[in-house]
Amino acid sequence: MDLSSRVDALMDGLVSDLERLTAIPSVAFPGFPPEPVRQAHDLLVDLLRGAGVERVERLDLPDTAPIIVAEIPPPSPDAPTVLLYGHYDVQPAGDESLWLSPPFEPTAVEGGLRARGIADDKSNLLVHLGVLRAYGGRPPVGLKIVIEGQEEYGSAFDDYPPTDPDRFACDAMVIADMGNLRPGSPTLTTGLRGAAEVVVEVRTLAEPRHSGEFGGAAPDAMLVLLKALATLHDVHGDVAVEGLRREEWKGTTYTEEEFRSLAGVQDGIPLIGSGSLGERLWSGPAITVIGIDAPSVDHAASAVVPYARAKLNLRFHPEQDPREARGLLVTHLESLRPFGIPLTVTPGDTGPGFEPATGGPAYRAALAALREGWGAEPAFVASGGSIPLVNGLSKAVPGAEVLLFGAQDSMCNLHAPNERVLFSELRSAVIAEAAFLREFAAAHGGGGAA
Repeated sequence: MDLSSRVDALMDGLVSDLERLTAIPSVAFPGFPPEPVRQAHDLLVDLLRGAGVERVERLDLPDTAPIIVAEIPPPSPDAPTVLLYGHYDVQPAGDESLWLSPPFEPTAVEGGLRARGIADDKSNLLVHLGVLRAYGGRPPVGLKIVIEGQEEYGSAFDDYPPTDPDRFACDAMVIADMGNLRPGSPTLTTGLRGAAEVVVEVRTLAEPRHSGEFGGAAPDAMLVLLKALATLHDVHGDVAVEGLRREEWKGTTYTEEEFRSLAGVQDGIPLIGSGSLGERLWSGPAITVIGIDAPSVDHAASAVVPYARAKLNLRFHPEQDPREARGLLVTHLESLRPFGIPLTVTPGDTGPGFEPATGGPAYRAALAALREGWGAEPAFVASGGSIPLVNGLSKAVPGAEVLLFGAQDSMCNLHAPNERVLFSELRSAVIAEAAFLREFAAAHGGGGAA
């Protein structure tokens, strides 16, 4: 059988195993029970062994869910080695009243299944398993399989790979925690924006004071904070902090109609910022006020506010240094004196972006494989999100090409109610990854017949 026919014969079993895996509420956040996380780990170990992987080990790190590390040696000395990555933990379900069905009861939707974590990232784990099954456990390349269990919350594993580079040594990596711009459109992600957080606060009075007796002269902390926050963007909504990198986006992007639908923008409300959506979302900065401490409207007193605080989330160009980017925002805020009043600015966590090299043999093999999997020309996008482990893996194996693709699509509601995956995307992703291994092996003179 050809590769697509082989995958078609596997689909029923893959869907069944995907249902089993997504029925496990493997949330690795504090306050959630650890048993389901271990249950998901154990099921995946059994599935890997059942797919022909003989060497499956467990890596334990402090305060971290168990990490699966498995290996299949190269079939010949000249065959390359590929690392396959995914994670088995999921986001919390959130407000379950917003779900159309219980989040951990996989439920049929048109063309697919709905469940928490089914797109992010359990469908991509089934892609890896499907590839193993398609090759009968004997792929044309060596494989190193890394599946972590605490990606969504973060863990010590993010920084571990450079301390143990031999374990992750490979020629190319497939980071299966991404997906397509839209269903049916094969997509390579070629950039991840970096992220940083900053807290800005203002204290002006010892305690609230009557707004009638003191308002107009007593410094209102909320007004000070709002005036400072208003300087972060220009009249168009573009970030106005000097030095944050912004470049033209040359890849594919959403149409405005697609983006408005995905973001849930209300009718009649314009988008903010100028330039292409790719610039605003991927190759330029974004600053979002993600939290603010202020008296609530329902319980507000007629008093001058003595204290106000806001938490800012900064997303920046994939290649900008994270400390530099965060420092530019801090410097901007510290330079302000709204009404002559200084701000207290506290830098928070930061994480680097990532921009993989393109044009190498793995990249060329991936383009051919994506065409085979989806029957369409590949698109190129970036992501405003981040995958912290990617940088750790890249530092551990700096010569390896990094490919980001998978079975998700931008309309799958990941991290949101009613997350879903389409069977067509799962099938195409399995074919594409299997074809990539074949093409990459052939590029190294390792045969690669499928």
